[in-house]
Amino acid sequence: MIRLEYDKGTILIYGLQVPNSRWDDRVGAYRSLAMYYRDIIEFLKASNLDFIDNVLDLVPCPLLNFKAELKDYQEEAVNAWVNAGKRGVIVMPTGSGKTFVAMKAISIISEATLVVVPTLDLMDQWATAASDLLDVEVGLYGGGEHALGPITVATYDTAYLRVEELGNKFSFVVFDEAHHLPSPGYSHIAEMLVAPYRMGLTATPERSDGLHVELNRLIGGVRYEVPIRELAGRHLAEYEIKRILVDLTPEEKREYEEAYNVYMNYLKENNFSMSSPEDFRKLILRSGRDPKARTALLARHRARTISINSSSKLDALAKILEKHANDRIIIFTEHNSLVYKVSSAFLIPAITHKTPKKERREVLKRFKEGVYRAVVTSKVLDEGVDVPEANIGVILGGSGSKREFIQRLGRLLRKREGKRAILYEVVSKTSEIAISRRRREGIEE
Repeated sequence: MIRLEYDKGTILIYGLQVPNSRWDDRVGAYRSLAMYYRDIIEFLKASNLDFIDNVLDLVPCPLLNFKAELKDYQEEAVNAWVNAGKRGVIVMPTGSGKTFVAMKAISIISEATLVVVPTLDLMDQWATAASDLLDVEVGLYGGGEHALGPITVATYDTAYLRVEELGNKFSFVVFDEAHHLPSPGYSHIAEMLVAPYRMGLTATPERSDGLHVELNRLIGGVRYEVPIRELAGRHLAEYEIKRILVDLTPEEKREYEEAYNVYMNYLKENNFSMSSPEDFRKLILRSGRDPKARTALLARHRARTISINSSSKLDALAKILEKHANDRIIIFTEHNSLVYKVSSAFLIPAITHKTPKKERREVLKRFKEGVYRAVVTSKVLDEGVDVPEANIGVILGGSGSKREFIQRLGRLLRKREGKRAILYEVVSKTSEIAISRRRREGIEE
């Protein structure tokens, strides 16, 4: 008789080789990654083979009832996912209710569910939402917590460390901010989970390293996608994007041109094209054996740092703060050094990855209450923080990432009566203009 057993993130198949398995002499059985459990079961049933299935050890789960009403596009997302076999990625803007889509899907499955999130803040938000919308006990895996529930919310880091023990406990797994999943290491979470039903949630699945294609294998392809522009004004706040160009100071301009020329001269002398992220990775590899390539890379970094952190941006910021004295403002930068400079110059609370959790929560609480009218951050608020009161964003520095740009815009788009969001890009008249153009493609396409 064919027998299936779970073993530390894998499935042992005794008595028959099935697709995606290979022989393991140590145990005298074929072994497969746990993620192929559903495929193995379907193969055995389609082959009319009798088998004993000892794989699942599910956390008990009551029948779940979703206590909310979905908007039309949220219903469309759920239906698209169900019609695709209850697997795949949902692409929706920040603030459009991805959590509601997942909660509805969880109620449809009504079996033990694992939700994987990137931050402790998001873990707490998901736990609260699941408790409120599904009236169910919620377990937590992260921040020192290791408790299972019918719905368990875990951080990516903890799920990675504990996936062997969690692998056969859940029928359904939801990956929030699913673009994190293909990262080296995190992909093992999906590979070592049995869960036959899978959902990924993200505002932008694309990754600059191209690994987003792995989402097809780990979760399933994109099943539903709705752009920001289709929801703005109806389900999200109306928004406007304004670009403000500033000049470098004479000293900054001299230093910038000197550094940028070193970089560009190297590219020209070596017939090096920079038309894709892959080209840049080739330059990084070359810098390991070519001192001139390393010098060029360092010069590029120095030029970029000068352009992104230009002191002229502070003058533009002062005018924005004066114009929007009665609004709630989030200021985004690329580097912590500019965060602290802005914080000191304008007496604005700062949040970076170094800010203690308790202090960060207190700052955000006071921002929501209106005690603080502005906060300045590097990348900590790009995802996973709900600040519906914010209606003005100011980007003083950032990468060319479309995802980063969409996430920063999304921080402003929570719908409120009469709300109109404005996202300012303060861009120096340097190569930063091209960076701005690249990241805006995610909105303008």
